[in-house]
Amino acid sequence: MTIPGDLPTHDQQEMMERPFFSLSKQRRTEAIDYEVQNGATTISVNVTAPPEIGIATIWDCDILIWATSQLREAKAKGLPTSPHFRVPLYELLRGIDRPTGGDEYRRIVESLERLSATLIRTNIRQGKRKRPEGFHWIERYAAPTDEEGRSLGVEFTVSDWLYEGVLADKLVLGIDRSYFKLTGGIERWLYRVVRKHGGHQGGGWAFTMKQLHHKSGSTQRVADFAKELRRVVERQRIPGYWLELHRNAEGEEVLHFTERCQLAPDHPGFEPRRLPRLAVAPA
Repeated sequence: MTIPGDLPTHDQQEMMERPFFSLSKQRRTEAIDYEVQNGATTISVNVTAPPEIGIATIWDCDILIWATSQLREAKAKGLPTSPHFRVPLYELLRGIDRPTGGDEYRRIVESLERLSATLIRTNIRQGKRKRPEGFHWIERYAAPTDEEGRSLGVEFTVSDWLYEGVLADKLVLGIDRSYFKLTGGIERWLYRVVRKHGGHQGGGWAFTMKQLHHKSGSTQRVADFAKELRRVVERQRIPGYWLELHRNAEGEEVLHFTERCQLAPDHPGFEPRRLPRLAVAPA
């Protein structure tokens, strides 16, 4: 399935909240091992991949965001849905706001390979089952070319875990399309965390630096991670949200984030609420 045209961009909430992806463009071979207590339940995420391929990156996730947006739009329009996608390369690249020439075909194929090779074991959404569920983001893919090496389109099948999560409305959030313009791995990851937790709450939301480091799955030391996150705060490029750092009563560094439209009108970060982007019918 593929719906052509300019669609609203949506992300899957569980992918936004937990550390499923490498935040570096360098090949990551070290596993992501994450556990957090959620009431009486311990949430676990384990991500591995063959060392010669490496774990899927947060840039590879753009393909999954595109698929999520397609599924969400199809459901909203009452159209049939399927975990299998077949799309012209140009349409896919345009959908994730990337150039349509140069080495983009090779980069998309490499992304598909990492998404296919990355194994996720998690007990998220397992219900009463006691053992973690294992899956790959993409079950199969193909990117054929003609005799002259020109792309004949891209085909891939997303995991049942992702497909089922997207089709439940409460597990999908609209995101700002300018997310695709964010260049840093931590910056991209932080936007998704902020969007997931900050939402439209008037008082915003906050995490300590240690909590954010844990949530990220980063291989950096906490001190190095904190330096990079402070630079993200200085740049204030996170779409739709204003970031502030302060110390709590225990002396811990805390990141507080507030939707820009919730700020006072005379605040330097204030922006009016953005209207939702409407789907544009293909010409």
